Order: sequence, then structure tokens, then C-alpha cells
Amino acid sequence: MTCERKVAIVTGSATGIGAASARRLAGDGWNVVINYTKSEAEAQQTARLCRDVGADFFVCQGSVADDESCRAMVDAAVGRWGRLDALVNNAGTTRFVPLHEMDSVAPEDFETIMSVNVRGAFQMARAAEDALRATRGSVVNISSHSGMSGYGSSVVYAASKGALNTLTMSLARMLAPEVRVNAVCPGYVDTRWSARRLGPADYATFRDRVRDLSMLKHLATADDVADAVAWFAGGAPAVTGQLLVVDSGTHLTVNTP
Repeated sequence: MTCERKVAIVTGSATGIGAASARRLAGDGWNVVINYTKSEAEAQQTARLCRDVGADFFVCQGSVADDESCRAMVDAAVGRWGRLDALVNNAGTTRFVPLHEMDSVAPEDFETIMSVNVRGAFQMARAAEDALRATRGSVVNISSHSGMSGYGSSVVYAASKGALNTLTMSLARMLAPEVRVNAVCPGYVDTRWSARRLGPADYATFRDRVRDLSMLKHLATADDVADAVAWFAGGAPAVTGQLLVVDSGTHLTVNTP
């Protein structure tokens, strides 16, 4: 039996942008699949918040780098609700390496980062193709402005997001006319990821610098990105193959953090 509510899979949705996107879609009337690899407690918390706004949900552990996990995630969603209307490819990883330290980039960095950030998004889209075509649904890839600027946590991360941007346009061609495929490309986003890496004092200084560099004098949040995700997922019927930068206009400044 097919449920009336729309259904979304949000990969990597225990914390950060993924969690905010799951909560936003749940608040808009969607049922959601919450996916995680290690952060089970946080995934359950996201699930509770989705339940509180009336969404049905289930929590699914698995890495998008594993093709069988991707197919199982889609099969579980369709098996539970009879449909799939949106895939949000948010799962991602990196390793922090200064851009000038080329010798610090290990071969396994390429394997790990590319397998999650690029291959994982492709594998999820491939697994979801039939279900999304049936509902004339959408794919939303969470990329990064790093894929355009070459800046970021590492050269491998920036390269992976550049590849994801290209994959977005390729998938938009491959899955048309039934499925729209777009990407949200955040700049720096205020999440716990950087806070944990830098420490409280350095993080506060970094946040102030990024905010002051932005045209809007606003530090983008996970909820800001989730707004764009919701628009691509549930609206924008004439938009596909687009890369939307969400960074409060930081990309317009001369100095990029």
C-alpha cells in the first residue's frame, strides 16, 4: 500500500546539514529515512524530532560507499511506504590537510573521500532511479563551494565536490525527464564539525572572520542549507542541473577563507 505523504531518504542525517534537512522535510509533511554510519545516538535524536512534527520515519545504518547498503536503504523505504519522492545525498567525509602540504595527502585519502562523496552519491541515485522515476521525484546533492573555488579542508575534498558538481549535471541528463537533479553548494556552515576541530577560542575567531567576509554579514547555518534542500526537493518543477551556492555571499568577496 502506498502512503499519501511524500518520502525522502537523507543520507548522513544524524547531525549537521543532514539532520536539519530531515527535520525540515518532516516539518513540511514528508516521511523520512534517517541514515547514519557511526552516530546512532544523534540519529535517534533526529528521528525523535521528526516524529514530534508528525512524520513517520525509520533509522538506517549503512555507508553509502557500500553499494549493497545503498540498495537496501532504498528497498526499505519503498517496502515501508510504497514510494520514494526525494533522495538527499548529504553523506560526506574529509580529511583536514592544508592545501600547500601535498606530501601530507595519503593515497587512502583519495579512496575514502571519493568513495563516500562521489561514488556514494552515484550509487544512491542508481539504487533510487526506478522509484524516483515513478513519482517524478528529485535528487538533491549536498556539494560545496569548494568544488568551484578549490578551497576547503583538503585538495581531495575540493576535488570530490568538483566531481559531485559534474555528477549532478550528468545525472540531470541521465534521469530526465522524470527526475530533477540539483546540488546545494554551501560555503562555510556553522556546525559542530569545525567547532570540534578548532576548539572554542579559535572557532569563535574563525566564525567572526567568516561572518565579516560575507556580503550579508551572516554565518550560514544548517537550517539555511535545509531551506534550499526543501525547495529543490519539493518545489522548483522547472529546475534541474543547477548548482546553488549558499554562503551569504562570501564567494563575492576578494578573500575567501
